[in-house]
Amino acid sequence: MAQVHAHLPEEPNRFIGREREIAELRGMLRQARALTLCGPGGIGKTRLALRILTAAAAEYPDGTWFVELADLRQPDLVVSRVAAVLGVSEEAGRPLLDTLADALRPRRMVLALDNCEHLIEACAEACGRLLASSPGLRVLVTSREPLRIAAETVWQVPSLSVAPGGAEGTAGGTAGDERAAEAVRYEAVRLFGDRAAAARPGFVIDAGNAAAVAAICLALDGIPLAIELAAARVRVLSPEQIRARMDDRFGLLTAGDRSAAPRHQTLRATIAWSYELLTPAERILFRRLSVFSGWSLEMAEAVCADQAMAPADVLELIAALMDKSLVTPEPTVLGQARYRMLDTIREYAAALLADAGESAAFQLRLREYSLRTAERNLAIGMARVPASWPARVDTFRRYDVEAGNLAQVLSWCLEHGDAHTGLQMCAAVSPCWIVLGMFAEGREWLDPFLALEAASGVPAGVRGAATVVRAQLAMSSDPAAAEPLARTGLELCREVGDAFWTAVALNLLSEIALHTGRAEEAADCANRALAVAQAAGDGWNEGYALGTRAAIAAGTGKLREAEQLASASVSVMRRIDQQWGVARALLGLGDLARLRAHPGEAHSRYVEALPILQEVGARPEIARCLAGLGRVAMDLGATREARQYLAGSLQLSHATGARIGVARGLEAFAALAIHEHRPELAVQLIAAASALRETAGLPPLPGARAERYLAPARRLGDAAVARLWARGLALSSEDAVALALALEEERPGALRVVQTYEVAAAPPSSLTRREQQIAALIAAGHSNKDIAAELSISPTTAARHVANILAKLGFRSRTQIAAWVADRQRRE
Repeated sequence: MAQVHAHLPEEPNRFIGREREIAELRGMLRQARALTLCGPGGIGKTRLALRILTAAAAEYPDGTWFVELADLRQPDLVVSRVAAVLGVSEEAGRPLLDTLADALRPRRMVLALDNCEHLIEACAEACGRLLASSPGLRVLVTSREPLRIAAETVWQVPSLSVAPGGAEGTAGGTAGDERAAEAVRYEAVRLFGDRAAAARPGFVIDAGNAAAVAAICLALDGIPLAIELAAARVRVLSPEQIRARMDDRFGLLTAGDRSAAPRHQTLRATIAWSYELLTPAERILFRRLSVFSGWSLEMAEAVCADQAMAPADVLELIAALMDKSLVTPEPTVLGQARYRMLDTIREYAAALLADAGESAAFQLRLREYSLRTAERNLAIGMARVPASWPARVDTFRRYDVEAGNLAQVLSWCLEHGDAHTGLQMCAAVSPCWIVLGMFAEGREWLDPFLALEAASGVPAGVRGAATVVRAQLAMSSDPAAAEPLARTGLELCREVGDAFWTAVALNLLSEIALHTGRAEEAADCANRALAVAQAAGDGWNEGYALGTRAAIAAGTGKLREAEQLASASVSVMRRIDQQWGVARALLGLGDLARLRAHPGEAHSRYVEALPILQEVGARPEIARCLAGLGRVAMDLGATREARQYLAGSLQLSHATGARIGVARGLEAFAALAIHEHRPELAVQLIAAASALRETAGLPPLPGARAERYLAPARRLGDAAVARLWARGLALSSEDAVALALALEEERPGALRVVQTYEVAAAPPSSLTRREQQIAALIAAGHSNKDIAAELSISPTTAARHVANILAKLGFRSRTQIAAWVADRQRRE
């Protein structure tokens, strides 16, 4: 039986109708490379797409994936958003779209892009590139206009079926019952009945109201959003009253934009009618909430309340707007209930805000609130203020939650030439970009602000911090370009006496010097960073500098000194409760223990670091940690365990498109092949790793190190070694991974590696305690909703945990998780 692997948001309520369309579209999706669902706002494109993806999930071995674009305003970030959802990381010195295309090439999957109309050109370019390179890929798009690419099939989403116009009034007895039964055959009427029952428990469509409900649905042209808004009013009005008011309202509001589609006019009239029924206070909050892409109660109180509306009134007003289906509840995140508006409703509310002359004022209020929040998160995350580690973790998780609002604020600042706030915001959120490996996204936001003419007039401290951040983002791909930026930023920060960013710049310059072979200069910068940080009481930069000094000592063969410095770094990071800093230092201690031939100590260091790294989603470092555990197991002769750890590391690197991680993983598997007395395999893998390094522009393997892998095969003769080397050079990345894991190749889909690697792809310590608990519930047959109820979390949070477990273990299905749990239980 095929495994269902759908990465989709939870649907907010029951799906009604469209059975024929779903069956037709599933068939079209099998034939069309790109299928675009077109139609006006409110027609139900997104819900229909989600239903198709759910129904079709079992047909696609690598799953169905949903990418929401409504909150995105920067075309340049479309690829970054898609990559983030799919878990594909940026590679140094390479366009992210190329990395994404390579990662998707072997997969058989459906990628859905939702709400593309405002980013149509960027979406068309991305889809065209991915479809051209990925034969097993299908793209499902929702948009108000087609992508207009060669592979596209466009399908206009129709209204829900409605009862034809006819008899008026009500009818009793058998005739009325028959009319009610006839009415509920139509999708629009069924939708009205379902949503009305949710608004007023006990509501049913019967002989007394069937005609009125059918007339409402007919007048609304079967548009789902319009029907839902109307149905919500049964809480205070009868269907007959709704029908009467709607007739009057349409007569008043249809004289709008005559060039718009009739259905769009009707939908606007429906929203306007719903707005007119609000109280004055509800109207004020309704239009002000349009500044958010999503919000919590605390955010609404901070941004929307003023002398016209007390903060204490906001909760009740939000509840009232929810009752009227103008505000939609979202899953709880980080202990806070979340809300949003449907896009069409938000657009209408934003127009009202503009008509009231309040747009600029509330965009500024959102800007100031977002800046305050980002700077507070920076202070908490980087331990500039006392806080617990869970509070620090939340600052990184909050980045994803507020990404839509952040993008909106940064876009507004760019549009208005506000370089000052834009640079401040970028500096404040930079730890999230760096920890999560979102270097491309960071550069795409920061570069336009630095290029603004107004940037030259921004205070030196703000420019200095932003320039240091830009250097940090460049470090991952181009250390040579990072160095002058870091020096410029350092001088600006020194000029204003900003000790924190001065220490950050010095630490960065120390790392640059270390990576470019200038150990003495690296030590000097690290010592200066340490002195500045200690004088300022800055534990984060103090611990960081100690860790860099440890790496410098290790590189010069001073292993005992390196261990002392790394231990000191751990102590400082623990003192300030910055556990990500602890984990980074623990990785260094693990590497040192391996160099000193202390495998037990190395293992314990890696095991301690791993769950911390997973808490903050530092995937490249997770792969490094698993590789370290695999190397330790290999040193101890435990080849089975080594294979498990190294497979987890290699699969994680391969799944995220990180070529440096894959190259290192192939080298580790070459070492494993030597341990397993398979020199022919070792030669091919080290050749494949060398080819990948050259393709990625990475430094080549030192000759002496490469010879360690070639020497055992020399007995085969130089000609045989040359043939094996050439064979390895010719391998694609997917084929090299399959070879390393010794699996049968089944194309298309190098990620068959993941599918067949059923059990123990990663050690138990790779999961947090919460994730181990959820894995056990999955093994017991619980659904996401069951898990959410059991653990008192939202279904979306449960789904996110399941996705994390799949990524960490290198699996594609819940069945594989269950098998992994069962295997652990048998061995325990």
